[in-house]
Amino acid sequence: MSRAVLSFGGNIGDAAATIGSAVAALGPALVAQSPLYSTSPWGGVEQADFVNATVVADDPARDADGWLAFAREREAVAERVRAVRWGPRTLDVDVIAVWDGRDAVLRDTPELTVPHPRAHLRAFVLVPWLAADPHAELPGKGTVADLIGALPPADVAQVVPL
Repeated sequence: MSRAVLSFGGNIGDAAATIGSAVAALGPALVAQSPLYSTSPWGGVEQADFVNATVVADDPARDADGWLAFAREREAVAERVRAVRWGPRTLDVDVIAVWDGRDAVLRDTPELTVPHPRAHLRAFVLVPWLAADPHAELPGKGTVADLIGALPPADVAQVVPL
């Protein structure tokens, strides 16, 4: 069984509906879903606030590459344009972590790094993830609750339930 944590975000168009459609595409693989959150942009590009959500999904037919393919497919369906790094987008789907059975997948390639190398620094990933899975752990970093506690309070306060 392959389990993945996926982070969804967008701030162009009806981001809530776009995220809802992408999450629905998981079908029976969806195990847990956070509520939607409004979050301040990250990365220094002037833009509108984002809508974010995090999900946990199980699919025996997908490995880490399969989860990445799912993410890219959903971004393509949403007509994502990669014009500016950390810039506005219709949909961004990040593969945060993957497990093959009980073992965390550790990979660092040009196409995919899991666990996500900056997930532990991003309240917009961690806060929704904790809402979806109160016992969540980011492989190699610790519990999501502890990671949130280590973030600047101002960062956490900018992740607001919709």
